[in-house]
Amino acid sequence: MRDQNYYETLKVSQKATQAEIKQAYRRLAKQFHPDTQKETADSDRIVEINAAYEVLGDPTRRQSYDRQISGNSAVASATAQKQPQKRRPAAPDIDAQIQLWLAQVYQPVNRLLSRILNPLQSQIDELSADPFDDQLLEAFQDYLNNCRQFLSEAQKIFRSMPNPSPVAGAAANLYYCLDRVGDGIEEFNFFTANYDDSYLHAGREMFRIAAGLRREAQYALRNVT
Repeated sequence: MRDQNYYETLKVSQKATQAEIKQAYRRLAKQFHPDTQKETADSDRIVEINAAYEVLGDPTRRQSYDRQISGNSAVASATAQKQPQKRRPAAPDIDAQIQLWLAQVYQPVNRLLSRILNPLQSQIDELSADPFDDQLLEAFQDYLNNCRQFLSEAQKIFRSMPNPSPVAGAAANLYYCLDRVGDGIEEFNFFTANYDDSYLHAGREMFRIAAGLRREAQYALRNVT
């Protein structure tokens, strides 16, 4: 993917609020998403738009990106590299901490994510038969209610234990994954309230991004375990 300024990609100011960024994402996703079947559909643009929102849509990642484009990333990187050197536990202790975190945090959160993400396509397929059918819409709302419950449980488990430093990358991806799932559920809920397909498309994109972050967490753990 070519280098891009994420603010320019979403056509917002660097001073834009999070609400303005989300609104811009929805507008562009609706304009360029292939499912719109319009002349403006553009898969490449959607990839760029998603990449931009994946960063700017998260306040923490946005702050990091702002520091980067302001020329301060070198200082932040140097500071980050020094921190892990402080009071590093012995290797056996780290291994034990990793295994405990995997068993009590990563694995149960990953299972809950499966219960949220895996049924989406079948739920969308069923709803597509007639989005205005009360029974189909009610079934989709039941799915969203279950998703909220699973997400709340996953977030609670994720916060229950600090991650060991060797799995920090995986933990970060898992955190962002849960955040995107929350955004997706919100978009789907907007769809059920007004039947605007742009919310449905945006929700699917949020879940797609979440699935990608989940895979990145899995890949990161391969280098640790």
